[in-house]
Amino acid sequence: MYIQYSMDQLCLPMDLEEDIPANHLVRVVNAAVNQLDDTIFDAAYPGGGRDSYHPKMLTKIIIYAYTQRIYSSRQIAKAVRENIMFMWIAGRQRPDFRTINRFRSERMKSVLETVFTAVLQFLAEENYIQLEHYFVDGTKIEANANRYTFVWGKAVVKHKAKLQEKVQTLFASIEEAEKQEEGVREGRDLLELGESSDITSEKLEHAVKQLEERLQEKPKDKPLKKAVRTLRKDLLPRLQKYETQEAILGTRNSYSKTDHDATFMRMKEDHMRNGQLKPGYNVQIGTESQFIVGYSLHQRPTDTRCLIPHLEKVKTQLGMLPGTVIADAGYGGEENYDYLEQNEVEAIVKYSTYHREKSKVWQKDISKIDNWTYHSEQDTWICTVGKCSTFGE
Repeated sequence: MYIQYSMDQLCLPMDLEEDIPANHLVRVVNAAVNQLDDTIFDAAYPGGGRDSYHPKMLTKIIIYAYTQRIYSSRQIAKAVRENIMFMWIAGRQRPDFRTINRFRSERMKSVLETVFTAVLQFLAEENYIQLEHYFVDGTKIEANANRYTFVWGKAVVKHKAKLQEKVQTLFASIEEAEKQEEGVREGRDLLELGESSDITSEKLEHAVKQLEERLQEKPKDKPLKKAVRTLRKDLLPRLQKYETQEAILGTRNSYSKTDHDATFMRMKEDHMRNGQLKPGYNVQIGTESQFIVGYSLHQRPTDTRCLIPHLEKVKTQLGMLPGTVIADAGYGGEENYDYLEQNEVEAIVKYSTYHREKSKVWQKDISKIDNWTYHSEQDTWICTVGKCSTFGE
């Protein structure tokens, strides 16, 4: 009446691989990681102490866990104990969650790019990806940083300029006091500072030292003593702070004091609500056949300025660019179109006004140059009322 059921009966074969389908994703992960050179991990293992779990085994279970949307180290360790796919790819070994977390946060950190590139090359060799149609999109991820510790580039420039003017005024008053006391004197302190926009902390430091030497000659000069104290205790440290902030900013317009790499940008969930700016990163990801082929992290809030550096990274990793790039209107821009054309990449990328130009209101607007007729031989435009115009008029 029932099929025989006994939990104490041993069954053959004992190999877990027999229960895994031939085309299962776990086999792809296993084959891809096996292609990696063992020397990739050598730098992360200096030796000494007890033997470590094999880095390839740990890499396999982490990659496969990510494909299954399992990210917690405790959940990965649980799957290694309970899930047959994880058991097989781990060779029945059972690393605990601490080992898994330490491997991916410390040892794996230095070789992550190399491993990712090697896996991509394997996928390309096995024709899982052909780089024919590359879908790219971006998302903003909020940084783990205080939202109110912002430094704005415009504010730094403004405060630095005011401070430099204050320094110039102070030195001018010092020189004027010296002239009144001793007559016309060939002092060089003010001239060495140069224009207000050229004052650097290094120049100011040198000038303050000269004033301190002068103060030793006249220790009872209270105005000079007060000026030197102001420069040394207040103005010079502030100028050094502004220069440090400018160095951190680079070409950005803001950064977070608690995470210098994070830039303040508007997150996607806040666009419709006009929410506050938050420290974050712009992550760009490109896919083909549901594989992540390329990823890049940017400090720029707009997708338009991220496309070229993203594709350059893909080119560096795979040695070639995709045949066709598909992206939304956020990537539409003259510089991007020119880059794709120069590299012979077909662009299926809308520009920001694409849908508006299809409307009847836009097409009937005589002020829009898109509705004019262009004559390439004369390099002229004929507007809707028949007037001829040249570029720049």
